[in-house]
Amino acid sequence: MIVLFFLIPLSILIAAGFLGAFLWAVRSGQFEDTQTPSMRMLLDEPNPQPHNNPKFQKDLKEP
Repeated sequence: MIVLFFLIPLSILIAAGFLGAFLWAVRSGQFEDTQTPSMRMLLDEPNPQPHNNPKFQKDLKEP
């Protein structure tokens, strides 16, 4: 029975933490666009730009 005096406030604190995290996410715009991330995998990525690293350019020239 004594353990309930510890577990109930602990569970309330954890629930308040999750509620605070949810409210922060809503206020910061995390849930503004829920469609684009799921469709992003269908879009082509732009070609990567060549690096200025000489070793990378040497590897490109060799067959």
